[in-house]
Amino acid sequence: MIDFESKIISREVSQILWEIEKTVGTAESCTGGRIAESLISIPGASKYFKGGIVCYVDEIKERLLGVDAQVLEEKTAVCEEVARQLVTGACKALNTDFAIAATGFAGPTGGTKDIPVGTIWLACGSPEKQVTLKVEEDHGRDINLAIATHKAMQMFLDFLKAETGMDEEVKKY
Repeated sequence: MIDFESKIISREVSQILWEIEKTVGTAESCTGGRIAESLISIPGASKYFKGGIVCYVDEIKERLLGVDAQVLEEKTAVCEEVARQLVTGACKALNTDFAIAATGFAGPTGGTKDIPVGTIWLACGSPEKQVTLKVEEDHGRDINLAIATHKAMQMFLDFLKAETGMDEEVKKY
C-alpha cells in the first residue's frame, strides 16, 4: 500500500515542481537514496531533480554538506538540527531551490538508550525555511525505511502546497 501511495505523492510533487519551475535535491543518510529514487520514478524528473547525496557517515555530512562537527559530536547525527543542516547543505551543494533530508537509525542496530532504533529525523525545505518530522517507530529495517521515505515525500508535498498556495491547510510538523 505504501508503494502505491508513494507513487501518487511522487506524481503530485512532480506536477508542482514542473509547474513552478523549481528544483530539488536530496541528502540521505539512513534512507540511502530511497527518497531520490522516489523523486525520479516519474518520467521527466530531470526537469526538476538535480541529484542526491548519500551521506551515510558523519565525515561526508561535514565535508560535502557543511554539517557542523560540534553538533554531530554533541547531539549525534540523529537530531533535528542535523536534518535541517542537511537540507541547507544539499541546496547549496546541488544548487537547488529545495531539498529533502533523512538521518536516523533504521536498525536493527545503531540505536542508543536516548535515541532508539526506528528514530529517524526528516526535513525538507529551502535554505531559508525548513520543516521537520521525527519518526519514532521500529518495524524492522525495511519497513522503517519505507515509512521514512513515504513520510518524507508526504511532508515535502505538504510543504510545496503550503509554499505555493496550492493548499489552504498548512500542516504542522
